[in-house]
Amino acid sequence: MKRIFLILLFFFSLLMQSQEKADLIIYNGKIATMQKSGEFVQAVAVKNGIILGTGTSVSILASYKNAATQTIDAKGKTVIPGLNDSHIHVIREGLNYNAELRWDGVKTLKRAMEMLKEQAARTPPGVWIKVIGGWNEYGFEEKRQPTIDEINAAVPDKPVFITYLYGKAFLNKKGIEVLGYTKDTHYEGSVLEQDKNGNLTGVMFAKETPKAIYTTLGLTTKLTAEQKINSSLHFNRELNRFGLTSVVDAGGGGQNFPSDYGTSMELAKAGKLNLRISYYLFAQQKGKELQDYEKWVAETVINKNDNLLVANGYSEEGAGENIVASAADFENFLEPRIVLSDQMEGDLEPIIRLLVKNKWPFRLHATYGESIDRMLNVFEKVNKEIPFNGLRWFFDHAETITPQELERVKKLNGGIAVQFRMYFQGELYEKLYGVPKTQLPPIKKMLEMGIPVGLGTDATRISSYNPWLAIHWAITGKTLGGMQFWPKDQILDKFTALKLYTSGSAWFSGEENEKGKLIKGMYADMSILSDDYFAISTDNVRNIESDLTIVNGKVVYGAGDFKALDPSIPPVIPDWSPVKYFGGYQK
Repeated sequence: MKRIFLILLFFFSLLMQSQEKADLIIYNGKIATMQKSGEFVQAVAVKNGIILGTGTSVSILASYKNAATQTIDAKGKTVIPGLNDSHIHVIREGLNYNAELRWDGVKTLKRAMEMLKEQAARTPPGVWIKVIGGWNEYGFEEKRQPTIDEINAAVPDKPVFITYLYGKAFLNKKGIEVLGYTKDTHYEGSVLEQDKNGNLTGVMFAKETPKAIYTTLGLTTKLTAEQKINSSLHFNRELNRFGLTSVVDAGGGGQNFPSDYGTSMELAKAGKLNLRISYYLFAQQKGKELQDYEKWVAETVINKNDNLLVANGYSEEGAGENIVASAADFENFLEPRIVLSDQMEGDLEPIIRLLVKNKWPFRLHATYGESIDRMLNVFEKVNKEIPFNGLRWFFDHAETITPQELERVKKLNGGIAVQFRMYFQGELYEKLYGVPKTQLPPIKKMLEMGIPVGLGTDATRISSYNPWLAIHWAITGKTLGGMQFWPKDQILDKFTALKLYTSGSAWFSGEENEKGKLIKGMYADMSILSDDYFAISTDNVRNIESDLTIVNGKVVYGAGDFKALDPSIPPVIPDWSPVKYFGGYQK
């Protein structure tokens, strides 16, 4: 018996010697594997950005630690897979972040206006002061927007531009003067408000399209190439602050390929990209969309840059979120739903045919069931001639998609990327259509049917990029202002909501088998949270941040108990940047 024991001990010793050793071990944590609800381990071992194993602290340290292994004591804190926003405009915001004053998280209009005035005082002549998304009046204690008179009084001598959701913007008197706008200035589908004397007030409204708002935005201050690099670094780090390790970039207006992707490409090639970014391509010129996609399908070459910047996780690019201008299902809840033009199907069909033929994944922006029905007609027609055969495609948003339309999405093996736009616009929707009798979008129904669902923000021009607000929306059904928008019996449990923000979102870049869970073989992307997500109250979830964020097995952000591990980053430029003085999301 003793001899058998010695033989087993000998072979166990050989096994331990041959065991691959970790370059990083996180131990003494409450680590949610997200493989199933309630499954937690104490430690995780990492090698070359991949998880080697999980288990108890004792077993993982004994099996995988050697003299070269970095060990991090999680101090009993909750550890989750890195969050993954399935719909965000990270590349575009990276090019602009340092030039914007963010009101995300500001609790009072009084403080928001103080920030505006303070920023104006340090902004050089000729430079715009801009607030672009991330707020609404229901997040302020005063429950109102600023007036144009208040904005003019706060900043009379420098140009100011402030956007409000999808449908409204404020341009101060100096801004009107700088742009040379007059009563004769017109933009298709938009209104520039005039007073009784025919003078522009500075308030813009998007009616059928937001052309006036976003064309004006394009005329404001742009950062230099050097500043864009710095801005992208700081915005990505700001996302790391909340535990984000991956995003799926949905393209967007004013985001041209390949020119506007160059900054993130440069960061990836230099090993400075601290997010995994998957991206889709958005045609910019109305009437020339097909030519763009034909060119991209024929010419685009992929460089995966060590899996940190990839084209939607596939060997090809992907198309969307808007594929053709005539299919732009504008979601301005200040106005009734617009009806898509009769030419939509004719514009969309040849591009869908091209994408399916070339096995290009695609996503399509769609808010209303009435629009989704027509889009599905196109997809089904193409599928009869060129079968999708498992091609990955999905709708974005889909707030009022019907059960019948969900059945059609399921039949074509599509998915739905949902965002918390109703967190910011629920009160406006209720004024137009009344309180919904069901969940909008119908996430629980999608999940019951087995349709892939990912959660995201659609930041930054409208909503905030803080993922914990989106999770708060999912587990309460409330708006930013506290209105109970969803029926209480249709809110999601905490595990399901977090799953949609991890492995759920990974499906939308074709990476569900590579990330989103803390199990052997998955990417080593994770976050040590400031609070125990699974134990704290639902309302306190809004206050969670990351104390330590790890991407590809490397620490990219540290705070609190882990501040000493925080990697250095170049200071914010330019010197007048609002980010330098206020940061991003306000506590």
